[in-house]
Amino acid sequence: MPQNPKQISPLTLAFLGDGVYELMVRDHLVRQHGSMPPGKLHQLCVRYVRAGAQYRAMQLLYDSLTEEEQTIFRRGRNASGMSVPKNACPTEYRYATGFEALWGYLFLKGEHQRLQQLFAQLLTLDLEGQPPPTAE
Repeated sequence: MPQNPKQISPLTLAFLGDGVYELMVRDHLVRQHGSMPPGKLHQLCVRYVRAGAQYRAMQLLYDSLTEEEQTIFRRGRNASGMSVPKNACPTEYRYATGFEALWGYLFLKGEHQRLQQLFAQLLTLDLEGQPPPTAE
């Protein structure tokens, strides 16, 4: 494996970032709502990890990213060879891939504090045109 995460394909970074981000969401939900049934936790999780929410997250976060982070996001968003699921909006899916590539990149660089900082910002954002998910 290349030592420099910049040498890794953006789709591979997105593959890793998908897992990193979902784990962060699940960890947050269990810590906040641990007594909730798993099915309800899953419903809340999907509100964060679906492509539409990641698309909205990037729209809201983009200006707060560093130049390097914006470059990684764009590499993921513009990656060739990506197949968009038939039920997904291509634009949202590309943004979500860029979002996940950024998460994978920061994870491989060991920038866990930056991931936590961005994640904390996401928890305050309106990703669906409504307040952030709660246990209600």
